[in-house]
Amino acid sequence: MKRLVDILRDTHHLEAQDYAALLSAPNGDEVAYLRQQAQQVAVDNFGHGIFVRGLVEVTNVCRNDCLYCGIRKSNPHIDRYMLTHDEVMQCCQQGHDIGFHTFVLQGGELPRDKAQWIEELVTDIRASWPDCAITLSLGEWPRKVYERWHRAGADRYLLRHETHNLAHYATLHPASMSLTTRLQCLDALKQVGYQVGTGIMVGSPGQTLDHLVEDIQYIEQLKPHMIGLGPFVPHHDTPLAHHPTGSADITTRLYAIFRLMFPKVLIPSTTALNSIDPNGRLMGIEAGANVVMPNLSPALFRDQYSLYDGKAATHAEAAEGIKMLQGQLATIGYHINWGRGDSPVFCNNNSLNTNNP
Repeated sequence: MKRLVDILRDTHHLEAQDYAALLSAPNGDEVAYLRQQAQQVAVDNFGHGIFVRGLVEVTNVCRNDCLYCGIRKSNPHIDRYMLTHDEVMQCCQQGHDIGFHTFVLQGGELPRDKAQWIEELVTDIRASWPDCAITLSLGEWPRKVYERWHRAGADRYLLRHETHNLAHYATLHPASMSLTTRLQCLDALKQVGYQVGTGIMVGSPGQTLDHLVEDIQYIEQLKPHMIGLGPFVPHHDTPLAHHPTGSADITTRLYAIFRLMFPKVLIPSTTALNSIDPNGRLMGIEAGANVVMPNLSPALFRDQYSLYDGKAATHAEAAEGIKMLQGQLATIGYHINWGRGDSPVFCNNNSLNTNNP
């Protein structure tokens, strides 16, 4: 297995059966070697600085009904909210005052008539903080909407494909949703000129080793700028409430595989990983992750953005806990990098956004 790790580190590619071997090997020195090599590659490319993104959860309103998600439209047990324009701007001002240079606007998939609201938000954030990057994570939209948001000043877009297997995708989503549409959106985002992120929900119901290998090969072909991986965590008000939580072990193995595959890509150590293990964030960094996303959302609404049970959104997971985060990073020899942290790879020269340096 160490030979496979060395090949992946040196060539950035393995065959399908080799990815399966890395994911299925028993824990021990060889798996530790995988993570160690990934961590070293991350340090070689980014040093010991970890980029921070200020996360603003703009709404828990969603027009979709995904079977695993706590904010699915058919869940009657949560209070719906949508931040006002001014509330979002206040969150960004707070973040900029702290030192953040990237804002991530995340939310459920809003009704189509809210595209203008997002465009106005992006326009005002760009005008107010021209030194900052703007990332959107708002789901599937027509290409013309992605173009409008990009022209307004959005730099990056996060859209996890979740699983590349058609049959598996259908078990997680209503019939009104399509994996083909999701993949077309990712292609459109790259063509428009965004720095694009995708990713996997690790350990989702029905997921097999073959599914994960298929995901790895899709991401290898897509060449995203960002890769977001988190374990599946059930929500009590969904049809998949009783499915077991995904594995932190497999999640961090995937971090390591993608770091060796793409030495310069941006990989967050996700909130979901830290929600299932108190050391999850640090485990992710020690497997090659180089981004964390503290929560800038108003404290009043954080519990209502309940994608899954037990979501960490306070202390070091929150903007007000930045000193705690700094202390945690210091225990493993890391520090915060306050820069924008643009992905240096796979940049698309036909960007529509002239404001993006």
